[in-house]
Amino acid sequence: MSHRKIVVALGGNAILSTDPSAQAQEAALAETARHLVKLIQNGDELIITHGNGPQVGNLLLQNLAANSEKNPAFPLDSLVAMTEGSIGFWLQNALENALQDIHLDKTVVSVVTQVVVDKNDPAFLNPSKPIGPFYSEEEAKAESEKTGANFKEDAGRGWRKVVASPKPVYIKEIDSIRTLLDKGQIVIAAGGGGIPITKNENGYFSGVEAVIDKDFASQCLAELVEADLFIILTGVDYAYINYNKPNQEKLERVTVSQLQKYIQEGQFAPGSMLPKIQAAIDFVTNRPAGKAVITSLINLGALIESESGTIIVKDE
Repeated sequence: MSHRKIVVALGGNAILSTDPSAQAQEAALAETARHLVKLIQNGDELIITHGNGPQVGNLLLQNLAANSEKNPAFPLDSLVAMTEGSIGFWLQNALENALQDIHLDKTVVSVVTQVVVDKNDPAFLNPSKPIGPFYSEEEAKAESEKTGANFKEDAGRGWRKVVASPKPVYIKEIDSIRTLLDKGQIVIAAGGGGIPITKNENGYFSGVEAVIDKDFASQCLAELVEADLFIILTGVDYAYINYNKPNQEKLERVTVSQLQKYIQEGQFAPGSMLPKIQAAIDFVTNRPAGKAVITSLINLGALIESESGTIIVKDE
């Protein structure tokens, strides 16, 4: 099975384990790259997306800690761009080295990716994605009055700024990404869900304070490049029902309607497995020829050999 077009969405643990230093993240990505090149060796075209949750959170804290008139903190859209750059660099470097190890001559390129969202998306009326540090109620009120930001109480741990998580509508750089793929290059794109941008009445685009779910951005990208396979990597080899219960059951080959039934039963945790399942459903629904797989990085070799992992297909 060669020459499939594959979008691989890296999970957070592919980059960051416990040590947030650049060195540790580069080491984690060197290990990640060794698994990813198996797909390239197999003759597949590869587009890689990645998360940036912990990295953008850390960068925000650094910005706020140093915030002053001479060195003002940057807005969230700029921080997403910065982490797309830094993680893109680490991943490019790791993949180039892993390709050299197996004597494959391929170019790897990262695209700083802007993702269009609808300024009338209802998510903007109900910001729900917590970012940045914890504040006391007084600090949160003061900060909100000063900047107009929204704050919510977070699980008894304090108050945190919340931003909208709108749905991705379109990938601004899609033509460039397609051109790079046509030239046989390995592309890293839509990092951290992409930089959210909206269009105004004059047709101008600008960044917004928001966070796009990385699984949905990856799914949007997979559809636009007409991928044959959309692989969502996570910490487990399979998605499960009755997870961590005595009757836990791994899902191997599963249809959209079966998954929708499990979603109604509340089988998948919101904020972790649920968006992955929903992105996989959307992909195979909108691209019936395609398949989606949820599995772990370690399982990629088995996936190539024997279709291992949770494989999501449209209804027969």
